[in-house]
Amino acid sequence: MVGAVSSVKALWETRIRKVQEDEDEQRRKRTRGGATGRLGVGVWEDRAVLARLRQKLQTEDGRLVLRIEQEEWKTLPDCLVQLSQVHEWQIHRTGLQKIPHCIASFQNLLVLDLSRNGVTEIPKEIGKLPQLRELLLSCNRIQSVPEELSCCEGLERLELAMNRDLDQLPDQLRNLKKLQHLDLSMNDFPAMPDCVLALPALQWLDMGGNGLRRLPEDIDRMETLQTLWLQRNRLEKLPDNISRMKSLDTLVLSCNLLTDIPPLMEDMSNLRFVNFRDNPLSLDVTLACRKTGDEDEEAGEEDREMFGREFMQTYIREARKRAAAVLRVHRVPRQLSPESKESLN
Repeated sequence: MVGAVSSVKALWETRIRKVQEDEDEQRRKRTRGGATGRLGVGVWEDRAVLARLRQKLQTEDGRLVLRIEQEEWKTLPDCLVQLSQVHEWQIHRTGLQKIPHCIASFQNLLVLDLSRNGVTEIPKEIGKLPQLRELLLSCNRIQSVPEELSCCEGLERLELAMNRDLDQLPDQLRNLKKLQHLDLSMNDFPAMPDCVLALPALQWLDMGGNGLRRLPEDIDRMETLQTLWLQRNRLEKLPDNISRMKSLDTLVLSCNLLTDIPPLMEDMSNLRFVNFRDNPLSLDVTLACRKTGDEDEEAGEEDREMFGREFMQTYIREARKRAAAVLRVHRVPRQLSPESKESLN
């Protein structure tokens, strides 16, 4: 009897264990199946996004360009690294908020143009792109520039206009030996950064629409500079050494607080275009109208020259004449009146 009971008990224990093992196996299968399903969905999503990005590729002048315009791409997917052969990014008006850290994988990248987005920072990984020639980030929300950008040895063009809160640059940027074009307009710079003065190849600089109150006395260190835009600042005076900028041919100073023009600027024969419009200059100088056959051409030339190079030279000559006249007045001895003579006697 005892043996029969033991046999029945062993049989039931075997059945219970088998049921539990079957349930565990099915649970494991469901878990594996769910994970595989989720992984499959992720893979298919990446493939779909990648296919969508491939449609944005264009070949222009032998370069492979990724061009996205006016579509919502607040972030760029990780699968983008599969397009690392791209030479240019042209991504505008997409609401992009962040440059992906995988940017360092794009070793063939020559132009990174992300103008008119919502980018808030430049990742340090940008410094791992020694072939990068142009970095265009105007009209974004960038507040600072990483010193690693100075490692982009091939950079020739840098545009950071209209980022509003940007007010300084890292001193290491002086190491950008090939930088020719720099746009810092419509920001909040209180002074011209020293690293800008030290850029050896700089030819074009725009710092209009900042809060500049003065220019550095050694501004002539920028020996290669050809074009300088300083409109809409708070400049009250120009340093004399600006006359020693022998490569400068365009100087825009409209809408400042200048009350005078340095006399030494008269000898700047290299200066082809200069504009002093809308400044509270102390002298009222009017140019004689030129007569030409075409009235429109005459009006255009008058408009260009009214506060241009000819105006500058005329202003300086007039200021010199008035200064000489004042000096003569002070040098002429005053003749004594009869009353004064009697008092002396």
